[in-house]
Amino acid sequence: MKAGIRISASVAAILALSIGMASAKEDAKVTEIVPVHSFSGAYLAARVAETDNDLDAAVSYYKRALTFDAENLMLQRRLLRALIAQGSLEEALPYANNLVKDEEASRLARLVLAIDSFRRQDFSGAEKWLEVAPESDLDRLITETMVAWSKIGQKDIAGGLKVLDSLSKPEWFTPFRDYQRAIVFAYDKQDDEAEKAFEKLFSGAQNAMSAETFARLVEAYATFLSSRGENEQALEVLNKTIDAGLGISPLPVLKDRIAKGEKLDFIIDTPAAGAAEVLLAVATELASGGGDAFVQLYLHLYLHYGLALQPHSDPLLIQLARVSERLEQPEKAIEYYERIGSGSPWARFAEFQIGLNLADLERNDEAVEHLKGVLAEDPSDIRAYLALGRVYSAQQDFKSAAALYDQAVEAIGEPQPQHWNIYYQRGIAYERLKQWPKAEPNFKQALDLYPDHPQVLNYLGYSWIDMNMNLDEGMKLIRRAVELRPSDGYIVDSLGWAHYKMGEYEQAVENLERAVSLQPEDPVLNDHLGDGYWRTGRKLEAIYQWSHVLDLDPDDDLKKSVEEKIEKGLPEPEPKKFANAAGTAAPVVNDSSDSPAETRKKPEPKDEAQPTEEKPAPATPETEPTQAESAPQPAVYTVKAGQTLWSIAAERLGNGERFREILELNPELRRNPNAIRPGYQLRLPE
Repeated sequence: MKAGIRISASVAAILALSIGMASAKEDAKVTEIVPVHSFSGAYLAARVAETDNDLDAAVSYYKRALTFDAENLMLQRRLLRALIAQGSLEEALPYANNLVKDEEASRLARLVLAIDSFRRQDFSGAEKWLEVAPESDLDRLITETMVAWSKIGQKDIAGGLKVLDSLSKPEWFTPFRDYQRAIVFAYDKQDDEAEKAFEKLFSGAQNAMSAETFARLVEAYATFLSSRGENEQALEVLNKTIDAGLGISPLPVLKDRIAKGEKLDFIIDTPAAGAAEVLLAVATELASGGGDAFVQLYLHLYLHYGLALQPHSDPLLIQLARVSERLEQPEKAIEYYERIGSGSPWARFAEFQIGLNLADLERNDEAVEHLKGVLAEDPSDIRAYLALGRVYSAQQDFKSAAALYDQAVEAIGEPQPQHWNIYYQRGIAYERLKQWPKAEPNFKQALDLYPDHPQVLNYLGYSWIDMNMNLDEGMKLIRRAVELRPSDGYIVDSLGWAHYKMGEYEQAVENLERAVSLQPEDPVLNDHLGDGYWRTGRKLEAIYQWSHVLDLDPDDDLKKSVEEKIEKGLPEPEPKKFANAAGTAAPVVNDSSDSPAETRKKPEPKDEAQPTEEKPAPATPETEPTQAESAPQPAVYTVKAGQTLWSIAAERLGNGERFREILELNPELRRNPNAIRPGYQLRLPE
């Protein structure tokens, strides 16, 4: 499905003005809007504001430009687009009305007017505005689904379902269409049909959706069942999903509420809510695939359209906040998170993210106090420890981080697989404090709880090599991390730098070149490659590589080190002795000028606080460790389209509950069962 989502040429043209907005690095507003006294001055100021991603200023300057030339259609188009991207649809309406017949902006204008008709419950009007020829599959999916809901708003349920049924091609439409059919049946109180549609999706759609989109489907299914008084069935659906590793924020909260006997309302209560759901699903799928900042701008449009239909939709607000975080706009992200109500299933998640964004703004004291308050509300919530610990780590306050993680371990009691990240983070904190005897057991515990986690393998493996111990085992761990994350430049760099530390310079260069190809803008990785070139006698290439580092905005320490290397080269290596696997010492060549070990490890990403969304790449059978010939070999099964771990366990093992045994044999899936795809090979119990 993700591969099928393509941005239409028409929307690309509409958004062409916004490409420069992606270059913004901070959530800083353009300086105070200054008076402009000419058309060209106002227009140029608006374009600069767009480049700085300051939509408020851009809107103001375009309005100012229109005072000099009120009939200028180009200005009206740009202002309309800026207003939509800003979320000011009410203010955009007059411009949309004026541009309905404009060839370049007609589609955008008609969609704005259709959404306004939905808001006013003028469903026939909405259907009229949606009478446009789609220019891409994505256009057609969104437009036709909204047409279906406009018919449903006019009490033409059969007509709406007929429109949805027409969305049969391309194949990636299927989960979107089937989800919409399920919620239409549920909205129309066709309970039997709804339950059949939801059960079919629940059993087979997980492989076709991102984890977050599937979690939204589960939320819809569970609230549908609960609204009928079927709380036991709702709990069964939620338990299966959470046990399979999809403990995404709302689901555990919904589970707790239902377990306490609360009867939940179905999440779709109006035709506008149904229309907003397709915009949320498309945006969530686009977001799950990452993508460049240009894609984030599409997300802004789709999400603001959805929010106009559903102003209090927490999932839409969450996605808008995440887009703001990707565009490095923490203040804007905080604004969205603060709109999440205290009773929402997303409430605690939003509180964690507010704290992390405060830290991104370097308002560290506020961030710490905020997250301490969140932790005090529920000292058993492991996510709160992770969020606060991340802030301490960002401040290099590893002493406070270690003490916090000690508290977390006490709160855990008997560790469970989902607690791996606490031990991993505690290991990092103690390693940074140079207390390796305390750090090492935590990394090992993290691997016991979550075998084959790439970041833990990488960190522990490199640390051993950096300290001249467990060399063979350390290289084994790093190689395994690379097998699991072959496209992660930081982990590939660790393998290259491990070879470098051991004096294996040719192998080092091979991996360091690959790391730089994966992460070309990272100054540390480029510096490593320069060192590798120097040691292999490629000194001109080394100097070129170091010079390139200076163009990549290195920190002051790295800049000083690189400038010295450009001037003097590397000193002659000194022989050192590494303990080999047998415990004896062997002379090898190693640089004594290496920077601290932590610079070789992948930096912690600015992720959400909850650890359940970690998605390591699945391992392929070729990369699995070789077992002793005498050991029993598990059966290998090739996944078919539409299958889940539950359905495979039911089919092959006779009981869906035995999916846990499959997870035990395929630990790379333990935190991300959604990683299986058609063609993936699973190890099954004999």
